[in-house]
Amino acid sequence: MKSVNRKGLLKPVKRAVIKVGSGVLTTKTGLNKRIINGLTTDICALRKKGIEVILISSGAIASGLKKIGLSKRPQSVSQQQAMAAIGQSSLIMAYETAFGRHGYMVAQILLTRDDLTHRRRYLNARNTLFTLLSWKIIPIINENDTVVVDEIKFGDNDNLSAMVTNLTESHLLVNLTDIDGLFDKDPRTNKDASIIRVIEKVDRKVARFASAIPGFLGTGGMASKIKAAHKVSLGGVPTIIANGLKPNIIKRIFSGKEEGTLFLPREVSLSCRKHWIAFTKSPKGEIVIDRGAEKAIVKNGKSLLPSGIKKVKGRFNLGNSVLLISEKGKEIAVGMVNYHSGDIGKIMGVKTSEIESRLGFKHDDEVIHRDNLILASQLEEGGDICHLQT
Repeated sequence: MKSVNRKGLLKPVKRAVIKVGSGVLTTKTGLNKRIINGLTTDICALRKKGIEVILISSGAIASGLKKIGLSKRPQSVSQQQAMAAIGQSSLIMAYETAFGRHGYMVAQILLTRDDLTHRRRYLNARNTLFTLLSWKIIPIINENDTVVVDEIKFGDNDNLSAMVTNLTESHLLVNLTDIDGLFDKDPRTNKDASIIRVIEKVDRKVARFASAIPGFLGTGGMASKIKAAHKVSLGGVPTIIANGLKPNIIKRIFSGKEEGTLFLPREVSLSCRKHWIAFTKSPKGEIVIDRGAEKAIVKNGKSLLPSGIKKVKGRFNLGNSVLLISEKGKEIAVGMVNYHSGDIGKIMGVKTSEIESRLGFKHDDEVIHRDNLILASQLEEGGDICHLQT
């Protein structure tokens, strides 16, 4: 296991995203006010040291469930959305009270993946967050569960925390859950499970360590937290997954104590824009490319030209992300297109000089410019892009 000086690694951190899961924030009788008070005390101490904090908080559905006295999480989407609506007000009021004791104001921001998929809305969210931070207000972000369907089904706030880390160019992601970190086996069913203190690189072996079994109140297991840590590492940012139920856990983490599991950042990271294209913008279709185009893109760092396109799958618009697929069916890359699917179908296989005669106009010579293209090999060794998107 690699030895890491955590205090030295965290010394440059001036902005952090802290995500807190439902299993940390709730008890059998409702919100865990003791935990909320402890977390807010530590966060305010960081703020006084000049470290900006964006809080990603789960707990709305769990809070709503306890608030109206249900004994288990409802199964239907509409009931879960109603629970989120009921619980969100209690959740933000608890934070407002707790932070207010230390003289800090909070701001509630409810996001969906759609809000971050569109570049203009993405930048608007970014500007709002930076304004709040400049005013020394604590942004508290949650998935907008009252209107979102898909995100309720899989580790929503784990994915959201990775997106927000990239959005705000934060220097650290802290993911607080109800277990001590990543173990080599599921500690709930294996007494001999051992915690892994440092992960240098997320690969399939590491992914196998994770348990995808969700908790009673949460929607994601350790698998979604590992995916989030991996996405963040590709942006050059470390992640620490730790037990949010332990007293002064945030203080201990930022003082360099060996708490939880540390995921090291990649030395060569993706730019914020490429990270956004790869992970925040879900692919809307596929483009099958020939072997010549595959070699040009993978080996020579070239853009995708219409001459190398064999087939277009799905319907997508200009500016959407799509997957590039080899003739053998392998995922090669993900990129943002300069033409919609119908137009690409008309120009595939032709030279760039013929684009205008085929379409009556020409946006660009490239169907996908190299600056808007990310290779699968940059994202995960031997992995697939769709697997990482969720």
